[in-house]
Amino acid sequence: MENNEHVLIRGMVDKYREKKRLFELFLTNVQADFSSSPALNTGVPSVIHSTKSRLKDEVHLEKKLKRKLAEGRNITQENFFSEVTDLAGIRILHLHQNQFSEIHKFVMRKVSSKHWKLLEKPIAYTWDPESVEYFKTFKVRTSIKPSYYTSVHYLVSPANDEDNVCCEIQVRTLFEEVWGEIDHSINYPEKTDQAATVEQLRVLSKLVSTGSRLADAIFKIHEAK
Repeated sequence: MENNEHVLIRGMVDKYREKKRLFELFLTNVQADFSSSPALNTGVPSVIHSTKSRLKDEVHLEKKLKRKLAEGRNITQENFFSEVTDLAGIRILHLHQNQFSEIHKFVMRKVSSKHWKLLEKPIAYTWDPESVEYFKTFKVRTSIKPSYYTSVHYLVSPANDEDNVCCEIQVRTLFEEVWGEIDHSINYPEKTDQAATVEQLRVLSKLVSTGSRLADAIFKIHEAK
């Protein structure tokens, strides 16, 4: 059984390796689109503070597939590219929540102009009721993760894609990025089993939400002058 699983995983990693260059090219194009937008990169502060991008490392992919299969996920050679959608990813960081509006409009314009294609509806991961109402105004569905993870996700592909290439776009504030980096350091690749640590991460998530809200208030007062 273990040998069969190993063969399956190696086969999927090989499929990724064959198309890795295509993922890299699309990721580069997506990052260039964000970086070259005057609306997102001018002003003080600019809408986009910074970006991060990465291709999934093959060793990390192998470990991820092993974990997912152990959890009972039905990932096969045939559905691999539709089940594992974070092979290429870019993170768009902004200073305060109200800047999200321009980033969302930018993504949806790319989709409506048939530059990109949305592979699934955008989703905002948030536990904060006020944020839920905020994202509803953009018709973005929301979901709560037990970890209190917060970020907005888009999954896009080239509009004329025939190669199962996609890129995950994550949009979050700098406050949320700090929380995400701390959580990732503790809970990846294996989740912590220390109840106190889990609770402290939830408390930190609430502090992050308060910080993001306060940043919005500061800029509203500043821009009203």
